[in-house]
Formats: sequence, structure tokens, C-alpha cells
Amino acid sequence: MAFQDWVSLATLGLTLVGVALGSYPGLRMNRATIALVGATVVVVLGAMSLEQAYRAVDWSTIVLLFSMMVLNINLRLAGFFRIVSAHVVGIARTPRQLLLLIVVVSGVLSAVFLNDTVVLMFTPLLVELLKSLRRNPVPYLVALATAANVGSAATIIGNPQNMLIGMASKISFGRFVAAMAPVALVGLLVCYAAVMLVYRQEFRQNSFHPVVSYQVRTFRPLLVKSLIAFGLMMVALVAGMPIPLAALGAASILLVTRRIKPARVFTELDWSLLVFFASLFVVTHAVNVLVVGGLRGEIGRLASGSGLLTLSAVAVVLSNLVSNVPAVLLLRPIASSWPEPSVAWLTLAMATTFAGNLTLLGSVANLIVAESARARGVRLSFAEYLKAGVPITLLTVALGVIWLTRWA
Repeated sequence: MAFQDWVSLATLGLTLVGVALGSYPGLRMNRATIALVGATVVVVLGAMSLEQAYRAVDWSTIVLLFSMMVLNINLRLAGFFRIVSAHVVGIARTPRQLLLLIVVVSGVLSAVFLNDTVVLMFTPLLVELLKSLRRNPVPYLVALATAANVGSAATIIGNPQNMLIGMASKISFGRFVAAMAPVALVGLLVCYAAVMLVYRQEFRQNSFHPVVSYQVRTFRPLLVKSLIAFGLMMVALVAGMPIPLAALGAASILLVTRRIKPARVFTELDWSLLVFFASLFVVTHAVNVLVVGGLRGEIGRLASGSGLLTLSAVAVVLSNLVSNVPAVLLLRPIASSWPEPSVAWLTLAMATTFAGNLTLLGSVANLIVAESARARGVRLSFAEYLKAGVPITLLTVALGVIWLTRWA
């Protein structure tokens, strides 16, 4: 390789390390700015042209992510997530009931909305309830985070990496759900059982007293409109409409409004995540061109010969090193060259999502739970999370591999 290529490789390496760490010491950079700068430097160095960089971005994924953000923001402004949260904490009468409700509701909601949104809305109310009951919040917070991660695996719209996989694999919404929903359902049972076993002392008490009641303010017109838009989107997805178009249609319905100023919605959009995605497409494309391209045949034969278990293990490790979205992008060549590509893509969806439960740093949802709880005086430590996170990850990934092997 030319000197220019070696410099590009060094840049890509530093970029992936920065993405893994989340920042560089002494610099105020997050994952989005690190990825953007890395992508820009690679283009400036000539590893790819500006036109090639544009083509490297999967705009269908960007559109889908943008549209789901718009939908989630409107539901949040309307009070939908507060209503669900209040009902969960309001009807539970025993520790086991509360745990079960948390696992089921956070898992189901994460399947159809971004899991980050679900934990962001649930955590404050959950901490408030548990403090009033003088209970240990940690088991319930662990259950919230792990169930949100597991539940998000069930659909293409459950988390960012699934959106990416759905667009790259061209797997239909219905087929994805048919393959992944059983895996997610069993995974939720694993989350419930693991937390119960790890924190046995917490769940020996039979009842709560007193039970706290919450009054929730909602914006009813926006709530009705948002739910109608969501329902229409789901009908379109089941009917086979292209996934980005169905989501963009729902978002467009919500952007036609007399009540919410557009600036309010656009201000709350996670532009950083959109920049991160677009930049990562360019960075990982450069990695594939400079590194993986020459080894694609050998890598594909090694992975396909070793089976889904090896692919899952690589995905879990890589997801915890550089995060799940970069892991999916880096493993795209292997999935696309697999003898049965759809099975490989589904395995990546399962493994990279469940990998988020391995450590507290494994997913953004985990960090949201930990930081939101810490702001309210509850500490969820790295070591404490591992007690349930490790067995949940190992069991769910193993069961996922077994199911997908038989499903294939």
C-alpha cells in the first residue's frame, strides 16, 4: 500500500478507538464528532472520493431513523410514555408483579419504539416509586435496561442496528418479526428469571405498602393523532410497504399540525445520532475497501464454516469493543457473503442487540438508566450490573443461536 493508504488506515484505527471510548482525552468530542472528523480526513486523504462517500451512506436507514425520532418525540410530548409508566408503577402490588410489569412493558414498547426512549421515560418514575416504598431500586433498574435491549430485537424499528440491518438485508418487516419475536420473548423470560435469582432477597416480600398513585398530564389531541399515525405505519409495514416510506409517511402526518411548532420537534431530534450514522457509513466503507476487501473471501469461508455461534461470538465481542452499530457495519461483508445471507443478518441483529446487556457500557439504554438514576441519588455500578448482565447475555445469545439455526 502507498504511504497515503497507511495514513488513512491509521486515521480509521484512531476513529474506531475513539468511537469505542466515546471521547478522546483532553478533547470535547463525542462519538458523532469523532466519526465525522474521521470520515472527512479519509476523504481528504484520497482513500475515497467525495462522491463515493455520498454513495456509502445508506439514506434509507437515515430516513427511517429520522422518521422514528419524529414519531417518538410526538408521543413523548403527548404524554404517552408517562401514561404507560404511571400505570405500571400504579398497579403493581408485589415486588414480583412490579418486576414482571417492568420486563414485559419495557420489552414490548422497545420493540416498536426506540429502546432509549422507553428507558428515558420509565427510569424517573420507577426510582420515585421504589424510594417511596423503601425498596432497593437496582434490581428493577437492571431489569428495565436488559428487557428494553432484549425487546428491541423483535422488530426492525426496535433499535438503530436493527434499522441498519433491515435496510441492508432487504428482509421484510413480517419475516424479521417472525424470526426475531420468539427470540425476544424467550429473552424477556430470561431477564425476569435472572434478576429474580440474582436478587432473591428483594423478591421474598409478598406485598407493597403503600402503593403510590400518579397524576399524569397529557395532550390528548396530539396523543390521539400520534397513535393513529403509529397505527397506520404498522398497517403499512405489515402490508409490505417499504419500511422507510411507511415510517416517513407517519412522520409526515405528525408534521402537519396547528399545535406543535416545527422548531419544537426539530430541536428535540437527536441530530448527533444521525451524524454518527452517516459518518460511520463512510468510515466503515473505507475499512472494507482498505482492509476487508482483500480478505473478504477468506473471512466469509472461515465464518460460514464455523457457523452462527462463531458469528454471534464475534458480534458480541465487537459490539462491546466499538458499539453495536459500528460492529454491524464492519461485519456487513461477512453477512452478505454468507451461504444464507438472511440468517446471517438475523444473527447479527440478535447478537449485537443482546450484546448490549453484557456490561453497563454495552448500550446507550444502559447508560441512560444509570445516569438518570444517579441524578436521583441511586447508584447502579459497573460491577453490580455485571451480576445479572453477564448471565442474561450468555443465555439469550445461546438460545438465539439455537433458535435461528433451527429456524433457518
